[in-house]
Amino acid sequence: MSDMTDGQDANQENDAPEAPGMADYKKARELLEAGEHAQAAAFFHNALISYDQSGNEKGLANAADQLGDICVLRQDHETALKHFHRAFEICDKLADPFSLLSLRKKMAASLWALKQHEEAERIYLSVLDTYGFYNNPAGAVTTLEELAKLYLDMGERAKAADTFRTVASIHKNFKHQRQAREFLDMVSKIEAGTI
Repeated sequence: MSDMTDGQDANQENDAPEAPGMADYKKARELLEAGEHAQAAAFFHNALISYDQSGNEKGLANAADQLGDICVLRQDHETALKHFHRAFEICDKLADPFSLLSLRKKMAASLWALKQHEEAERIYLSVLDTYGFYNNPAGAVTTLEELAKLYLDMGERAKAADTFRTVASIHKNFKHQRQAREFLDMVSKIEAGTI
């Protein structure tokens, strides 16, 4: 999820004092970029508290999302899901469809990591519907690739092969012959049992 106005009101003047929590949020972003995940998490947590106390829902969603990302880096997918769900509820309330889409993908990946395959599949199918609604074939292809890998992990080889076939077909429709061939080769390997 990209920052939704970086936790500030869009109308805020440049010379106005920073919104509560913004200094912690900025510091957390710097630490995250420097690879200091533990320290970044502490600053994101402080920003989250400040945003919560000041009623800054956009800032709260951004901080929760960032905390979820850090939890994923630590392989703590259960806690990541809690943060992503919190951000999702706010973005849903604020009618922010692109952030909701990003959060759905993150939640699906964490559910997959937790072996909650059916729930991950349900979310990926929802994401696929959204990309179809927005007529976004690139997003659909990426999601289908993830879905096919999920099916392989679930032992659903026929579903994985069908999904990779669909990816190949989309590439073929856009005259991406090399990519189409690569995905058809994946189908052959799945059907031969070599994957």
